[in-house]
Amino acid sequence: MNEMMPLENAVLPPGIRSRFVSDINGLRIHMLEAGFDLQDRPCVLLLHGFPELAYSWRKVMLPLAAAGFHVVAPDLRGYGRTTGWDADYDGDLGSFRLLNAVRDAIGLISALGHRSVAAVVGHDFGSPVAAWCALVRPDVFRSVALMSAPVAGPPVLPFDTANNPPQQGSPGASIHEELAKLDRPRKHYQWYYSTRQANADMRDCPQGVHAFLRSYYHHKSADWKQNRPFRLKSWTAEELAKMPTYYIMELDKGMAATVAEEMPSASQIAACRWLPDSELSVYSAEYERTGFQGGLQWYRRGTEGIDTAELQLFSGRTIDVPSIFIAGKQDWGTYQRPGNFERMRESVFTRMLGCHLIEGAGHWVQQEQADRVSELLIEFLQGQ
Repeated sequence: MNEMMPLENAVLPPGIRSRFVSDINGLRIHMLEAGFDLQDRPCVLLLHGFPELAYSWRKVMLPLAAAGFHVVAPDLRGYGRTTGWDADYDGDLGSFRLLNAVRDAIGLISALGHRSVAAVVGHDFGSPVAAWCALVRPDVFRSVALMSAPVAGPPVLPFDTANNPPQQGSPGASIHEELAKLDRPRKHYQWYYSTRQANADMRDCPQGVHAFLRSYYHHKSADWKQNRPFRLKSWTAEELAKMPTYYIMELDKGMAATVAEEMPSASQIAACRWLPDSELSVYSAEYERTGFQGGLQWYRRGTEGIDTAELQLFSGRTIDVPSIFIAGKQDWGTYQRPGNFERMRESVFTRMLGCHLIEGAGHWVQQEQADRVSELLIEFLQGQ
C-alpha cells in the first residue's frame, strides 16, 4: 500500500501546513500545524471529535498562532491520514482506551520538542481525552479547554461495601429496553454506533458519504432551527426521548436514514458559510477512503466498558489545572447526559474559569462561531 501523503495546500488556509510524525505509540500521526515558523513558542494541542478530523480546527488555528502559540491538531487514532490503528470491527479495541489516547498525545508533543503544552483543547470526543490528559499529567497539560461534551470525572469505586453490602433487588429493565418500549420505539445513538453494522450503514448509504455528512452536520448545527436544548431531569427513556433523533434514534433506522430526513436544501447549503461544500469535500474524501469504524471504536470502548477498571484507579481525583468549557447554545451535547454539566462545574474541575454557551452555534462550535471561540481561547490562554 502506498504511504499516505499530506493534505494538499490548496485545501488549507495559508499559514497551516500538513505533515506526519512517525513512531508515536505505534502510529504515524498526520497533523495540521500553525505558528511553526518561530522557535520556543508555547504549544496548544487541539483534539477533534466524531465524525471530524484535524481539519475541523482550521478556523481557530491561525488566530491562536497569531497570539503567539505553536498550534498542533492531529488526526486522532482511528481517523483521517493517521495510520497504525486497526480498522477491523473484530480487531484491537484495547488500543482505543482513554489512557492510550493520552499516551498518543504525550508522544506527539514530546516528538515535537515540547515538555509541556499551554493548553490541551478537546471537542466532542476530544473533550474527555483532553480532560484525562489534564487529570493524569497536569505537569504536561497545564490547562484544559473542553468543547461541547461535559466531563463527569473518573468512574467511581464501590465504597463502604464490606460491612454494608448493597441490597440485591430485582433487576429492572435496562434503559435500552425502556427506550424500545416507548410508543415511538427508540434507541440510543452510542449503542447504535457500537453495532457491527453501523459503519457500513453510513459508509455505503444510498445518498453517499458526502450527502450523509452534509445532513449530519446540518442536523446538529444551529442551522437546524429545532435545536433548542434544555436540561433533562433524569437518565430515563421518557426524558432522553425529548432529544432529537440524532441522539435518540428511531429503533428501526440507522444514522444515515435518520439524518437524510433533515437534508438541507440547495439554497441552505449555498448559504452555509461555516461549512461550504468545498470544505465538506475534505471530510467526505477522507471518510470515503477510511470508512467510520476507527471513530466508532471509541464509542465501543465506552459502551462495552473495556477500560472502566483501569480508569477507576483515579476514582475521586479532581482536575486541578485551569479549565474552561465552551459549547454552542443550540447544542444538545451539553445536556445529553443528565447531570454531567452540573457535576463538571461543581465538583470535577476545581479551577473552572468559565462556561460559555455561544449563541448561533450548535455542536460544531469551533466551526460555526470560530471568531468567538478563538477570542475565548486566547483570553483563557493569556490569563494563565
